Amino acid sequence: MRDIAEGLAAWSAAGLRFAVATVVRTWNSAPRRPGASLAVAEDGEVIGSVSGGCVEGAVYELAREVLRTGEPALATYGVSDDDALAVGLTCGGIIEILVRPAGAGRFPELPAVLEHIAAGRPVAVAMPLPGEGAGEGTGELVVTPASVLGTLGDSRLDSAVAERTRGLLARGGTDVVHVGRAGEERRDDLPVFVQSFAPPPRMMVFGAIDFASSVARIGKFLGYHVTVCDARPVFATRRRFPDADELVVSWPHRYLDETVVDENTVICVLTHDPKFDIPLLQRALRTPARYIGAMGSRRTHEDRLRRLREAGLDEPELARLSSPIGLDLGARTPEETAVAIMAEIIALRWGGTGRRLVETTPLPIHR
Repeated sequence: MRDIAEGLAAWSAAGLRFAVATVVRTWNSAPRRPGASLAVAEDGEVIGSVSGGCVEGAVYELAREVLRTGEPALATYGVSDDDALAVGLTCGGIIEILVRPAGAGRFPELPAVLEHIAAGRPVAVAMPLPGEGAGEGTGELVVTPASVLGTLGDSRLDSAVAERTRGLLARGGTDVVHVGRAGEERRDDLPVFVQSFAPPPRMMVFGAIDFASSVARIGKFLGYHVTVCDARPVFATRRRFPDADELVVSWPHRYLDETVVDENTVICVLTHDPKFDIPLLQRALRTPARYIGAMGSRRTHEDRLRRLREAGLDEPELARLSSPIGLDLGARTPEETAVAIMAEIIALRWGGTGRRLVETTPLPIHR
């Protein structure tokens, strides 16, 4: 829903009724992950996607029905048959989609959710799944680290679901949890879909060079909060980096000492200058950052490793360094190089091989 938050906010502000369809569970080679959303306004406008096109038409019709009845619906879409007009997923996967009405008095907590998302604050929404014995579980629960809005119809249920939701929110998880109708931990007869919206992951790009501008642009496109840092103010300018969320003029290692790095942070060191790189990498390789890559030739890489060993880093720490940075795509231009860098980051995040899909048979496309 993060991808369509701006559109939902506009519809909500205009007083429109709309239905939001969200992927809640997937099996096999499903095209989209849980949390992917599509919304349909009462005037027929559509935003978002739940399957990349396979079942969007059927979901649109289901959303229109939800708008007509005002009742949520749960639908499952699997492999299509030989009929070219049949509704199904040609990829062979299975997806389960929850469609709920919103706007014009329905889901009144939604504007607060959208405000949290826009501000980059962690928030999660818990919604019982209809048609699975939900019964007493109705409504939505909006949970932040410090507050709970809304109700599922029972205070004990609210308390139990809020606790489970905070656990998922702490790690940015989206999943279906099971609780008893009165919140019992021992029973599992009420499935509740929890969608978390954690702050976007951070990308730190060090070195305000032309390659950095392309990396910042693609990083922003992929949903990262992008910071570009360089000690030279003549290069770290908004004109050169219009896509960056933050521009920092500081020595890279000093900035890293002053900022928070977590397991969702990616660090791209593009300066390939030892006076910047070595102090920065000394610190970066001892943070929990998910990815640390450094630009330079193989000769530069060997010299860099020597200097880092002399600075006291051990082999397990050095093994975390992706250098030379990026996948072997044959990239030449800054834009192509940025694609190679981001391809490596994506592959490491989701466990991809970096090989051509035609060469990976019989591995599944979506892991």
